[in-house]
Amino acid sequence: MRLPKPNNIDAEKYVAGMSLFKRKIAKIKLSANESALGPSPKAKKEFIKVSKSFSKYPDSDGVSLRTILSKKFKLDKNRIILGSGSDQIFELICKAFLKKGDEVIVPKYSFIIYRIYSKMNGAKVFFSKENNFKVSVNEILKKVTRNTKVVFLANPNNPTGTYIKKKDLMFLRKKLRSSILLVVDDAYFEYVKQKDYLSALKLFANYKNVVITRTFSKIYGLAGLRVGWGYASKEIITALNKIKPPFNINRPALSTAAAAVKDSNWLKKEIKHVNNWNNKMFEEFKKMKIQTNKSYSNFLLVNFDKVKVKSSKVFKLLAHAGILVRKMDVYGIKNSLRITIGKSEENKKLISKMKKILNV
Repeated sequence: MRLPKPNNIDAEKYVAGMSLFKRKIAKIKLSANESALGPSPKAKKEFIKVSKSFSKYPDSDGVSLRTILSKKFKLDKNRIILGSGSDQIFELICKAFLKKGDEVIVPKYSFIIYRIYSKMNGAKVFFSKENNFKVSVNEILKKVTRNTKVVFLANPNNPTGTYIKKKDLMFLRKKLRSSILLVVDDAYFEYVKQKDYLSALKLFANYKNVVITRTFSKIYGLAGLRVGWGYASKEIITALNKIKPPFNINRPALSTAAAAVKDSNWLKKEIKHVNNWNNKMFEEFKKMKIQTNKSYSNFLLVNFDKVKVKSSKVFKLLAHAGILVRKMDVYGIKNSLRITIGKSEENKKLISKMKKILNV
């Protein structure tokens, strides 16, 4: 009997940051770059309120949330598209713009989902070199060919935590052919306070060959609700809306995200907490002789080449203590871990345990 056979898809499976270790939920989860403080009290209140009614379909176009976003960031609401996490925006972009034989460029160490969706839609993925874990615009340009269709970037970058200066990002867009789509992921932009940085939304809002994505999973603390959004020209948004599934964001998620956007004071509290702990953890790791770049996000990438304990052993010992961090093997970064900045007590426990492991 002949059975249906799925297509042979040349793509790897995405491996998420762990929540369980030996079937037990981790006491401290620092593996997925989630918000340290969680959702705002206003967002929680709205979620409880709207969760009492599940009988009605959500607004398929998310008009209310798009309107709130347009007012907050001074944008055209008709050029905003909502997704089930920004991951879905990346998926829609790849479906709309890529076909077999097309080429995509991503930095060597970047969010894995870019290459997964690109390959799923038949494209070849080329990796540009980085300089000391910093994205190099010149290396990206070296990879451009007549078949290049899309360039994906995260700024700041995940998993390295470094950022591209605004002048370099503008230079990249200028040097790329106008027919090449530049996709910039603004997932961690709120944490960067450097004067030579500007978010992609502020740089490219009026460009017709750039898509900017943002998420509610990080600073807003709504990772479990899956809400993201993209901003682009009307032509691009029209194309993406044609293939966007109906009702892709549920009612509680839409309403809770809207409440979260309005609570700017909570965001300030989260940014202050993360940036303070970012500096503290950077100094603590330096004392332990653990290598790390200065990070401009809510996580740090740490390397164990200069200490006697391998990252694999550190991971296991932390996990046995109920602390989960992110292995970097899947990213091709050897002997390293990515550590999300958590609540103050969680960070203190992590540092204390790592000192014991390294005997310092």
